Amino acid sequence: MPGSAATRVRFSVSAAALAALLLLSCAAAAPPQRTELVPYTIVGDSIPASLTGGNGNPASGRAIVVDPQRGMCLLCHSGPFPEDKFQGNIGPNLAGVGRRLSEGQLRLRVVDSSKINPDTIMPPFYRLDALHRVASPWRGKPVLTAAEIEDVVAFLMTLK
Repeated sequence: MPGSAATRVRFSVSAAALAALLLLSCAAAAPPQRTELVPYTIVGDSIPASLTGGNGNPASGRAIVVDPQRGMCLLCHSGPFPEDKFQGNIGPNLAGVGRRLSEGQLRLRVVDSSKINPDTIMPPFYRLDALHRVASPWRGKPVLTAAEIEDVVAFLMTLK
């Protein structure tokens, strides 16, 4: 009610502000150790082959997804994570994502979602080029290693 003692404050985050927040969060986390990228092939809207040649560990992938310093997934996405009360709503809900998308489609979205949607605000977790304002400890290093990408994909595939 206008003029009353009880006033609501609205908080809105623009896509640009959220992207800046994601980059700052990446700068605060410890950079990954490996700097070289494993070559991969995009077929349609997916990367069908594993980056490591094997399957990832779903438990390790879940830990990355819910970790606000590493994966930062819940900053934008929500899902079946009852222990995390603050989940985002900018990206799609992760519940059922393993039913909606194939393993290869998930892999491409985590590696570099801009290959599907050039206007996405989802950060590339496995790319080194065409990045802006990268903190010096992170320059030349992907956010996640190939093995961590496979762990995240393995976990997301369990979300049926």
